[in-house]
Amino acid sequence: MQDKEPLSSRWHKLSLIEQLANIGSEVGRTGKWFEKNKEYFEGAFMRAIELFELTLSDARWNYGQLKEIGRVKEVFCDAVRGGKEYKSSFEDLDKYFLLFALRLRMGV
Repeated sequence: MQDKEPLSSRWHKLSLIEQLANIGSEVGRTGKWFEKNKEYFEGAFMRAIELFELTLSDARWNYGQLKEIGRVKEVFCDAVRGGKEYKSSFEDLDKYFLLFALRLRMGV
């Protein structure tokens, strides 16, 4: 059964830590399926981009937070393109997002 409430409404109720932990899950899935399964990779990539965009559109976050989120999105896209511009890797992104998952788990 599909939830009737739009994703954007549900997403904007989450804390920044929750949003980033969820983005990190999709970034991790994108890396997992990179060069293994095109269909799964593309689905995870599109969901990650959608979640980045929803977070960037959240009026609760300040300029500094939005700037960092935008940069992480840029680094993620670079990793998908092979790390040519920033030498980005899914391993480095996993390390970055792990901190948010840990904070969320610890209830901080």
